Amino acid sequence: MITRHEAARMLFGADRKLHRMLQYWAGTAIMYMIVIGMLFGPAALAGQPQARAICLYVAAGVAVFYPLVRIGARIGLAPTILAGLQGIFSISCHVWGYSIAGPLRGATLVGLPVIVVFCVFALRPRQTLMLTAFNLSVMGGTMWWHAAHDPLHFPPAAEAVNFVFVAVASLAVTLLTGEMSKLRARLKTQKDDLLTALDTIRTLATIDELTKLANRRHMNELLAQEERRRDAARGPTCIAVLDIDFFKRINDSFGHAAGDSVLRDFAQATRAELREGDALARWGGEEFLLMLPNTTPANARAVLERMRARVAALEPCDGATERVSFSAGLSIWHPDEPIAETVNRADKALYAAKVAGRNRVIEA
Repeated sequence: MITRHEAARMLFGADRKLHRMLQYWAGTAIMYMIVIGMLFGPAALAGQPQARAICLYVAAGVAVFYPLVRIGARIGLAPTILAGLQGIFSISCHVWGYSIAGPLRGATLVGLPVIVVFCVFALRPRQTLMLTAFNLSVMGGTMWWHAAHDPLHFPPAAEAVNFVFVAVASLAVTLLTGEMSKLRARLKTQKDDLLTALDTIRTLATIDELTKLANRRHMNELLAQEERRRDAARGPTCIAVLDIDFFKRINDSFGHAAGDSVLRDFAQATRAELREGDALARWGGEEFLLMLPNTTPANARAVLERMRARVAALEPCDGATERVSFSAGLSIWHPDEPIAETVNRADKALYAAKVAGRNRVIEA
């Protein structure tokens, strides 16, 4: 059995923008079916040709515009063109209805400004103004023609009053909707700016600006997530702490700009050896932390050795004779201990690697 949600998805699609456009179309269709049904339904059922024709015309328009709205984006039909076509169709319905409604024709005038309201979400202010001008010219021409050819049923004075009413209401709605459209555009721009700023803040909160690696704060979040997971079936998790050898000497001898360049090159080289699921972060200064989920110590050591080879291939700083290298301490996380303790053991192993001569990996 199809649920209500599934039925709505089938009728209106999954895309939110398309869903909204189809909702507007549905609202318009329901409104026209009610108005036309009330004005011309009884006469159509009684066999009156004009009433039957306009009912069929409205039903055909509703049937045609549904697939156009549904697949408009796929066939390259711009929303502005689609809204304009719907507006022209609506104007034709009102003009025809005004011509044949008899004493009730004034009711059709109420809907003319509503056309502008429904189109404002898709049309630009200038396009809305053009639609209003077309609306008034067509309706004004229709009123003039009827007043000139059938003054008994369309008294010129009454038609003039009706036109002034339509013109004032349509222009007022057009101006108001134009301002609303500008306000909506400004709000959209502000929303986009806020989303951009939010993305920037999110990036600054998780990414180290110099190396473009995760920062310490984000790595702590990843470590906490891994600790909460505690899934033994995924295999062991290894933690490594890496430290660039003699980095202070590089800064002192060649300046901080050279040190920053080494950090960026180091990050790029080591990042190239990361596998899916691995996480590398700048832990502080020239120190980095590597988390290797679902990895045995042997595989973790292999990753670190490949990193060492890439770093060793980097060009030395201008004026330097020694190539960049790093030392690393490696430990395996035991789920029965806090993961912070695993980091501490890796840090102690790093210290042992430095004492042993640097440029090596020692496992805790």
